Parts: sequence; structure tokens; C-alpha cells
Amino acid sequence: MPNCADPVWILAEHSGGQLTRVGFELLGRGRGLAAALGAPLWAVVIGPALPESELQRLIAGGADGVLAVEHDSLRSFLVEPYAACLEEWVRQRTPQILIAAATSTGRTLMPYLAVKLHTGLTADCTDLDIDPANGDLLQTRPAIGGHILATIRTPRHRPQMATVRPHSTRPPQPDPTRSGRIERSTPRAELLRSRVRQTGFVPSPESRTLQDAEVVVSVGRGLRRPENLPLVRHLAECLDGALGATRDVVDRGWLDYPHQVGLSGKTVSPRLYVAVGLSGSVQHLAGMQTSDTIIAINSDPDAQILKVAELGLVGDLFDILPVLIEKLQRARAQARQPGGPTP
Repeated sequence: MPNCADPVWILAEHSGGQLTRVGFELLGRGRGLAAALGAPLWAVVIGPALPESELQRLIAGGADGVLAVEHDSLRSFLVEPYAACLEEWVRQRTPQILIAAATSTGRTLMPYLAVKLHTGLTADCTDLDIDPANGDLLQTRPAIGGHILATIRTPRHRPQMATVRPHSTRPPQPDPTRSGRIERSTPRAELLRSRVRQTGFVPSPESRTLQDAEVVVSVGRGLRRPENLPLVRHLAECLDGALGATRDVVDRGWLDYPHQVGLSGKTVSPRLYVAVGLSGSVQHLAGMQTSDTIIAINSDPDAQILKVAELGLVGDLFDILPVLIEKLQRARAQARQPGGPTP
């Protein structure tokens, strides 16, 4: 077993002066790993100085300590200064595990850092665990196009590094009574050098809409043909939701890849997930099973998706969706009237 004093680290991200959700999701992952190892859990934040109250949220979320590496030039992500700052602290504090989210930041920073540290990295993990025999990090991720799950370990090099799919777990409930240590550090000037200069940033609204949507309506091959897509789009619009799809729908070219939900696509965790004409394969369920409420519409009463749904409608989607859309439109029209009910 490793030295229990060696901490477990998670990388917390920020945007617009606030910590983002993915860091708190990682705290949920990291808390279980740290407990299994008898090790402290630390959150690392690289960027401009954040308010004390913002860093305290990480303590409430499960961190035993927060290391804030602060400089205004770190406000925007650039891989060279971020990696240089993180490498210096990793060599000083020797964490046994370092995990980050599989965001654009994590996917860029972690491979670069792993090369600098001469260690391994498993990307896009859906599950993490500890081998009780030797303390190795068991890193599970989809392989062979999402058809199997592979568990990988890094037995000879430290830190063990992995990126984790955003929205693959829910953040823990914050505990405001928790206490922990907050350290602020200003990096040396040479660590801030970069051969790259950011000139602008244009987010991808389509992929962000799916992963951050409060409502997702996903469709499977039960739709029969792409000409029927407007029916499902109409339902998504009535619910102010984003449109998702199974891999089969994407492979057939009915929708493009940013709509794909599942092991080989996006992981979503909305308040409401409506599954239309999809069977609920293991690969698809892995991408949406943390949804608050799942409603399934399927003509097969034995479909797997009905076993995980809070509400299942067994019937032909072409009979059910027009009625459902009509009722939603009527409810919204009534809600717009003075004194009307809330939709």
C-alpha cells in the first residue's frame, strides 16, 4: 500500500470567477478514493484569485484542503503555464492520485502533464476504484467503440492520473460544517511563460446545450426513418429541452455526433430525461442513468429502458407523441393567460 500521507488530488475548474460543477463532481469521486486509502483529499485550483467563500465551497463539498495557485495571467486556460504550475506542486507534494474532468481543459492539460511527470494517464473514465490489495487506482473506461469496459491501472508510476467524464456522477451534498485548510500561492514568473497567446474564445453551443440541459429528449431507431425527426424535435421544443440520440441513430446519419448520449457519446444528468423509441442498451444507460427523472416511451413492454424509468408509456410513439405535444402546447397556452396555471 502507498504512504497514506500522500494525498489524493482533484483539479477544480473555474469560469467567470466561479468554480464550475465538474470540480464538485470530482470531489464526490475523490472522497471515496481518499477514504479507501486513508489519505487526505485536496482540491487544486489554478487561475485568478477567487474569493475565500468560493474556495470554502470545495471544503464543504468534501475537500480536506484547497491549494489555490493564483495569478491574473492564469484567468484563461493555456496548457504550458497551467502544466508548469501543476508540475511544480505535484513534485513538491507527491500526490498518489490526480484526477481531472474530461473537459477541454482536462483533456488538454492531463496528457501534457503526464508526459512531463513520466507517468500514465487513463482518459474519459466512467468509474474509479481502489484495489484493496495494493492501493492501485482502478480506472474503468469504454473501449472498442464503447462495446466493452476496460479497467486499467498504473502500478509502477505516480501519480496515477485519470480524466473523468463530466456528469457521470452527482456532486455530493455540501456540508457547511466541514473545516479544512486553504493555501494560496503565487507562481514564479518563469512558470507563467507560454508560446501560445489566446486571441479569443468561441464556445460550441450545441454540445454545451446537451450536457447542461435541464431537459433532454433522446430518440432511438424506433423513430424508423429520419423524416420523422421533426416530431421528436417538436416535443423537445415544447419541453424547452435539448435533443439527444442513441449511437445507432448517429451511425445511421439521422443526427450528428454532438447529439449522441452514451459511453461513446455525451454523459448527461438532466432533471428530466425523455427516452423515445430507444431500447436502453448498457452503453446508452451509462450516459444518462444519473438523470433525476426518466420517462420512457416504447412499444416493447420488455425494453430495458422501462426498467430504469420512473414512468413508462408502452405504445407506438407515433400515437403517443402527437397527443403529448398537443397537451403540452395547450398547457403552455393556458399558462400564458392572466391567472393561468403554472406549466
